[in-house]
Amino acid sequence: MELIKNEGRGYSFLEGIYPYSSGVVAESGFEIVHVALSNWLPWQEGMQRARSYVEQQGLAVTQLCAFELRCPQPHSMGGFLGFNQQYRQVLEQWELIIGDLNPIARTNVAPVENAPSETMLHAFSYVRPAEHNNKTFVVAGGGELLGPLTVENIVRAGDTSPDALKEKASVVMQLMMQRLRGLKGLPSDLTTIDIYTAHDAASLIAHAVTPELADSPAEVVWYNTRPPIVDIEFEMDMRATTEERVDN
Repeated sequence: MELIKNEGRGYSFLEGIYPYSSGVVAESGFEIVHVALSNWLPWQEGMQRARSYVEQQGLAVTQLCAFELRCPQPHSMGGFLGFNQQYRQVLEQWELIIGDLNPIARTNVAPVENAPSETMLHAFSYVRPAEHNNKTFVVAGGGELLGPLTVENIVRAGDTSPDALKEKASVVMQLMMQRLRGLKGLPSDLTTIDIYTAHDAASLIAHAVTPELADSPAEVVWYNTRPPIVDIEFEMDMRATTEERVDN
């Protein structure tokens, strides 16, 4: 994965795929701020809210760098690709795409309880000028998918045995570490580690996450959710921030 400078926008990004990048990191003199919505909004309305939020602070829409979505249920692979076409159209309209590359990081998961009736915006991140030198970044969400978005690339698709779930969690942890290194970050930089699974989170965290990130000071947060594609069972994202906000 190549780290690409997003000229004039205050951050660089790890090359990803059509729907999203693999992560974003603030450049020197900037920081990434994470904003959670106190009340989720339908995703297009929510993205417009995020745009208004940064513009009201005198920043540009191009300083948005990550979105977190909540969908009603896991998509089929075709359904997920169809949603991503709509989502990317918004990014293109806002001139956030760089050539053919999508610099925006993303997480999209399906809550097990109190699932929304449509895809909603849960949170977003943006870049602003900063005086401190703390490293801030977002590692995009990822599940046990090795390669492009095809069913064949899902690790042990359809297998939810304890052994398979441990393998899936280990694959995701290695993906997170690869992206963390790509962003030139360290486990000691992390402030939040998010775990998304409907399975035995405690044992999977103990198996895959804790050994790799034992020295990280980050808060580990488990969400009782499913990844956004059928047969993917374990997802993670991570970030390093100095400020977490709630938009009321």
